Amino acid sequence: MDIKPTNYELPPEYTHVYSGKVRDLYRTPDNQLLFVASDRISAYDWVMPTEIPDKGKILTALSLWWFDKLKDIVPNHVISTDVPQSVAGRAMICQSLEMFPIECVARGYLAGSGLAEYKEHKKICGNALPDGLVDGSRLPNSIFTPATKAELGDHDENVDFNHVVKTIGQADATTLRDLTIAIYERAEEVARTRNVILADTKFEFGRAADGQILLADEVLTPDSSRYWPAELWAPGASQPSFDKQFLRDWLTSSASGWDRSGSTPPPALPPEVVAGTHDKYVEAYERLTGLAWS
Repeated sequence: MDIKPTNYELPPEYTHVYSGKVRDLYRTPDNQLLFVASDRISAYDWVMPTEIPDKGKILTALSLWWFDKLKDIVPNHVISTDVPQSVAGRAMICQSLEMFPIECVARGYLAGSGLAEYKEHKKICGNALPDGLVDGSRLPNSIFTPATKAELGDHDENVDFNHVVKTIGQADATTLRDLTIAIYERAEEVARTRNVILADTKFEFGRAADGQILLADEVLTPDSSRYWPAELWAPGASQPSFDKQFLRDWLTSSASGWDRSGSTPPPALPPEVVAGTHDKYVEAYERLTGLAWS
């Protein structure tokens, strides 16, 4: 999938390095990284042709809020938010790290690919689970369910802990697993005080030049996390959520006219889907932080 960066009109000394589904990375004049969160949105491994206004700013603000809440557990890669004016509010200057090739996923509830794996094997990524769990069930304990990092346009593949050990070694694998669970449990506790359930989430870690392991990329946003309103939690069915499920539901409905199994790109999003998706992201930010989005 060829993704072109948004034109932010950055000063010429900022060099484009990479563009993902959402973020554009640039090398700064002093050889750090400028992480810019665009307003792009993806679903089913496609980047939508229509952007969601303010999405990148919401993701950045929420990530910074969470980085601060977690700094006593793990340091992070953020150096500064003193960025060029054209990307103010949607960008961070960060350390350049050697990234671990693992998606570090934590789950406290049964949903998504975890639900599918549980139905087939009664376990997720090697973690054995009891019988009788249903869609939305709370798990007996938080579990580490890592995945490989797929190329753009491909699916991440769930793997077990032994695969992580073989990939990065026992010591680092243990550290990433323990950090992932500790961060998830802190965030789940914080979210619960806001009447929000953090069902699952994924983290990325990297190693700094001094050998220290840092939390990187974004953290605990609706793009990387499954958030549910606690007051509506009802195991046994798909849960209402504060994320892009609103967009996914439209894409798979007859209203979109799109065939998910085909090779044709998704259609442009209608105004009501753009507005509804925007409102979900704003509600997630406001409920979690207690701050008004302006």
